[in-house]
Amino acid sequence: MSKRVIIKQDVVDGLLSYCRNFHPREAILLVRGKKLKDEIQINALMIPPLPVHSETFTSFPIHMLPIDPSILGTAHSHPNGVLRPSLEDLNNYFGRVMLIIGFPYMSKNDISVFDREGNRAVFTVI
Repeated sequence: MSKRVIIKQDVVDGLLSYCRNFHPREAILLVRGKKLKDEIQINALMIPPLPVHSETFTSFPIHMLPIDPSILGTAHSHPNGVLRPSLEDLNNYFGRVMLIIGFPYMSKNDISVFDREGNRAVFTVI
């Protein structure tokens, strides 16, 4: 993963709000932005095609995604508040980055960013 992950404040606000609206079901979104040399910049959210939301998982048919290099990964909620990926999360990893948003969905402290191996990345909100 890149050395730095930068997330725009309005993206953070959108993530938290979206997850609160789906609670106690899991929510899922795609994160968009750009990858520079050693930096990932997340500047937008997108609802994936045909998302499924339940109390124990969330998914979407990956084959329905448009060919769009600005899609950098996924963001999904954990209504139980656990801010680390499950084995299922890692097995269904898509893109360069995965964000997990945990209950109570109130601030950036309820968000964690992970790479493909499940290592936590430090992120900055601008």
